[in-house]
Amino acid sequence: MTAQPHAHGAPFAMGPALLFCPADRPERFAKAAERSDAVILDLEDAVAPDAKAEARRNLAETPLDPERTIVRVNSAGSVHFDADLEALEATPYRTVMLAKAEAPEELALLRAYRVVALCETAAGILAAPSIAAEPNTVGLMWGAEDLVASLGGTSSRAADGAYRAVALHARSTVLLAAGAHGKAAIDAVYTDIPDLEGLSAEAADAVASGFAAKACIHPGQVAAVRAAYAPSPESVEAARALLAAAEAAGTGVFQYQGKMVDGPILRHAEAVLRRAGLG
Repeated sequence: MTAQPHAHGAPFAMGPALLFCPADRPERFAKAAERSDAVILDLEDAVAPDAKAEARRNLAETPLDPERTIVRVNSAGSVHFDADLEALEATPYRTVMLAKAEAPEELALLRAYRVVALCETAAGILAAPSIAAEPNTVGLMWGAEDLVASLGGTSSRAADGAYRAVALHARSTVLLAAGAHGKAAIDAVYTDIPDLEGLSAEAADAVASGFAAKACIHPGQVAAVRAAYAPSPESVEAARALLAAAEAAGTGVFQYQGKMVDGPILRHAEAVLRRAGLG
């Protein structure tokens, strides 16, 4: 897969619904692939230390489509990192997610791979712009719970389910860093699995804000994420009408349905059509 920069609302090549799957559960690999746009085979948090060797073997012994598979490796400072890379060499997978990415120098250790850098610590969030600038970085993702843990906190969300200010700051920082360097931004997982209404609202906000994809931790979340990223027929028709009006106006700025329209508003409409596969 040739990495394509995420620019002006273009979708992530593997998105929009990415599904984590523990690499020590090979019986789940095919099902995860069938139910999502891409699978993230997880060698890190989802796998206990004494199961990591088996999980690495599963990468080669239970293959998936490499065009739709990401392997999350342990952090560059982990005792497991070198073994993860050795296992990867025996597979066709060339897109990896680097857990707890904290410095651009870590990306140099993964030059042979396309990297989704998971910025989920205070250091990683602050380094997000320099990480995004690395040539083999194809995307940035952020993580709320590890971030708060790195700060000594206890929860990323308030009692009403809304993110705390520090988590929102991290989310925005990663999105801006990715966008500034033409890379995809991937929104964090939604951990309350039964709350599909909350997930739908958060995914809709991710779309509107410019995230190229959202990660899922359960197959039941995929449909809600896909629905959020699929423009409604009404929004597609509205975007088409607006762009047609702009062509007819033939000016840089014009009034449409009582509102001022200029270049940025037209790009919003173009992004809707691209998500619908029409741009």
